Amino acid sequence: MTSSFAAFTSTGPLLTAVLAGFGTGLSLIVAIGAQNAFVLRQGVRRHAVLAVVAICAVSDAVLITLGVAGVGAVVTAWPAALTAVGLAGGAFLLGYGFLAARRALRPDPAATLTAGGPDAGTVRRAVLTCLAMTWLNPHVYLDTVLLLGSLASDRGDLRWAFGAGAALASLGWFTALGFGARLLSGVLSRPKAWRVLDGLVAATMLATGGMLVAGA
Repeated sequence: MTSSFAAFTSTGPLLTAVLAGFGTGLSLIVAIGAQNAFVLRQGVRRHAVLAVVAICAVSDAVLITLGVAGVGAVVTAWPAALTAVGLAGGAFLLGYGFLAARRALRPDPAATLTAGGPDAGTVRRAVLTCLAMTWLNPHVYLDTVLLLGSLASDRGDLRWAFGAGAALASLGWFTALGFGARLLSGVLSRPKAWRVLDGLVAATMLATGGMLVAGA
């Protein structure tokens, strides 16, 4: 019993740091945004889901690692870089938002009746779109590199455990969102339901893109 208690007390702070990172990371990731809306749509379509989920999770893990390693100071020292990223990302999201709005207002019945309809696009297109939404969004750098990196530094030697917890939260969330979205395929087998989804995607993309351009 003594050895078990000693093992628990030695791993307790480590587990606490991991759970703190998991909770903090999840709170930042779950909020509806352009990336989540895109992953949801791909998940419902059952198209390139593994690739999209992997890009989101791996990208977050890389950015969190950079933040824990202290790269946030470098990002802060180059505000012009974030401005350029904001303009490029905002323009991209506005363009994607207008396309989604056009799908919502003028749907193609043949493309919306099935989860894997012909408008799903190629895997390459999905991958490039996901990469753009992830890396052209300055909020990603603020949340992962700066905020999570700053919170992790407060943990001292346990900062990497905190970062690991945040990365696990990202992996769990995007996996659940991407592969769990197929449960909605029955509901979204109706064209009107797809118009609602595309309307949600359009509103999210246009609002996010507009804020990025205005704030750049």
